[in-house]
Amino acid sequence: MKEFNIIERFFTAQTQPRQDVMIGVGDDCAITTVPTNQSLATTTDTLVAGTHFLHGTHPSDIAHKALAVNLSDLAAVGAVPAWINLALSLEEIDEDWLDDFSDTLARLCEYYGINLIGGDTTKGPLSITITAQGFVPPESVATRSGANRGDLIYVTGTLGDAGAGLDTLLGKLDCYAVADLSHQEQASAEAFLQSRHHRPTPRLLAGTALRRTISSCIDISDGLLGDIQHIMKASQCGAIIHVDKLPISEHLAKVVSPEQAMTYALSSGDDYELCFTLPEHNVSELETLLNSSNINFTCVGQMVGGNELSLMHHNMPYTAVSEAFEHQFIVQASSTQS
Repeated sequence: MKEFNIIERFFTAQTQPRQDVMIGVGDDCAITTVPTNQSLATTTDTLVAGTHFLHGTHPSDIAHKALAVNLSDLAAVGAVPAWINLALSLEEIDEDWLDDFSDTLARLCEYYGINLIGGDTTKGPLSITITAQGFVPPESVATRSGANRGDLIYVTGTLGDAGAGLDTLLGKLDCYAVADLSHQEQASAEAFLQSRHHRPTPRLLAGTALRRTISSCIDISDGLLGDIQHIMKASQCGAIIHVDKLPISEHLAKVVSPEQAMTYALSSGDDYELCFTLPEHNVSELETLLNSSNINFTCVGQMVGGNELSLMHHNMPYTAVSEAFEHQFIVQASSTQS
C-alpha cells in the first residue's frame, strides 16, 4: 500500500464533520475557522516505541494514549478540543495494526467531538505524533504562572497508578505475589493499573469547569514531584506537599506498601491527572464545580514563599526516595522487550 492508499483507507472517513472544518484530510492544507471571542490552543506530543510505550503494545492502546496525552495538555489550559493532525511513522505496512489503530482513534475522536484534519505517513521506526487544537476564551486561559503564596494545591483523580502499571508490564511489580489477595483481586488490580498506563483519561471536563476559578494548572505527565516544580518556577513560589494526603487508588494500595504507594504517587509518570492551585476563598466554588461534575479532587499542599519544594508526612519532614520520572527510563527498562 502506498501513502495515499493508507490515508484514504484508514484515516479519511469522518463520521461527523465539524462545521468549523472548511477543508480537511485530502488537500495540501486543512482550512478551519476559529469561533469569535475564542483563542486557539495548540499542543503537540510524539510517542516513540520503546520510549513512551513498550514494543508490542496493542495498537488500540497506542492510539488511545497518543490522543489522550494531547487532550490532557488542552485540559490543563481549559481548552475544548476541536481538531487533530496525525503524523505516523511505520516500519512496515500492517493492515491489521492500522485497522485497530485507526478504529480506536476514530471512536475517540467521535466521542470527544474532534475531527482529524490532516497529517502524514512515512516509513521508519514506529512513532506517532499528534497535534491537537482547541478553543478557550482568552480571559480564561489556565497557565503555570498564576499561582500565589497561600494558594492551595489540588490534584484530580489518583496518582501513581500508571507507573505501577508500567512496572507490572516490566516484571518489576507482581500483583499475583500479594498473598493476602484472592486471585480475582490480584487480576483486577493488575488490569486496573495497566489500563491506567495504557489508557489515561484526559480531564477535559475538569479543565473547562475550573478555568475561571483556579490560579494555575499543569497536567501530571512526569510525576507530581517534577510537575509541581514547573508551576513553582513559572509562578516564582515555593511549595509544601503533604505526602500523607496524596490520593492513592484502592488497587494500588492493595499491592504495594504505603511507602511504595507514596513513591509511585510522587515520582511515576503518565497519570495525566491535573495539578492546579487556587486561593483559599475559591474552595467553596471549586467544591461546587467538581462535585456537580462527579470529579474526584484532593488538596495535597500549599504554595509558599521562596523557591523550595518541601515534603511533609504527618507534619514531619519527608525525603523522597526517587526523582521525577523521565520517559528515557522506559527505554532502558524495556530494552529486553523488543
